[in-house]
Amino acid sequence: MSKYKVLLTDYAWPNLDIERRTLAEIDAELIVATAQDADSLARLAADADAIMTNWAKVPASVIQAAPKCRIVARLGIGLDNIDVATATARRIVVTNVPDYCLIEVAEHALALLLALSRKVAFYHHQTKSGTYDLKAGPVLRRIEGQTLGIVGLGNIGRTLANKASALGLKVLATSRSQRSAPPGVTFSSLERLLSESDYVSLHLPLVSETRHTIGAAQLSRMKPTAYLINTARGGLIDNGALAAALAAGKLAGAALDVQDPEPPDLSQAPWNDPRVIVTPHAAFVSEESLANLRSRTARQVAQWLTGSRPENVVNPAVLAG
Repeated sequence: MSKYKVLLTDYAWPNLDIERRTLAEIDAELIVATAQDADSLARLAADADAIMTNWAKVPASVIQAAPKCRIVARLGIGLDNIDVATATARRIVVTNVPDYCLIEVAEHALALLLALSRKVAFYHHQTKSGTYDLKAGPVLRRIEGQTLGIVGLGNIGRTLANKASALGLKVLATSRSQRSAPPGVTFSSLERLLSESDYVSLHLPLVSETRHTIGAAQLSRMKPTAYLINTARGGLIDNGALAAALAAGKLAGAALDVQDPEPPDLSQAPWNDPRVIVTPHAAFVSEESLANLRSRTARQVAQWLTGSRPENVVNPAVLAG
């Protein structure tokens, strides 16, 4: 019988070799959930010393059902799927990997910008359906000299800004901290950013204050020739307002890697709009990023269960006393 039990709520990769190998070093058994509803997870959590979660929600009911649990480790950056307040109240450590997939998400956002600008998806669908006609496409513009607005200049936003500047894009950015801006980046209000940008890329966490950061009022400020890009969290956008703006010709298009809900109904607007590129929450993925994420998260669990402080504790008050 293993010394520890670790509940894994969900995962998005082919196997669990890295997790099992790391946890085996401390004689921990990995219990993998087959259903992600709260009741199912609560039953499995009842005997768990630790919980690892990718996208599945770990609400108060699951945490309260786990009397032995000492750590909830997020396989990712955002914490909106974990009830951190309840974990803290029960003196359970919560960790994440805040510098995970920075390069991948920035690259994906930039790839979406390039695809929107050069109408790659449009021409791909046209040619595959038998139409080989340059004149059938929308007007193309040179990317260099246009303006990218980055909403949220955190680690991913800063990485994107550096890559975009190298392409000759002007960069505006919103930032709560307004720590030193990278070269070529100008801090801006959200209102100015929306009205001046040719591309708006979202890079915010999803909390109550940021839900529907982009709604009808914000979309009305954008140029009708502008594009909206979201590789952060689906809930940052009011999808009904986005669909309405596209239908009214008040926006040129969008690229969405994250959805609300996820997965969305692809037969409905805005996802079925030919001017909208949709990717299936793929921005974070690369062989390099996944291996790093999985090993570090499993290591966090192993460290805390064996008496060492793990990296990236998001509720350090639990450690004090």
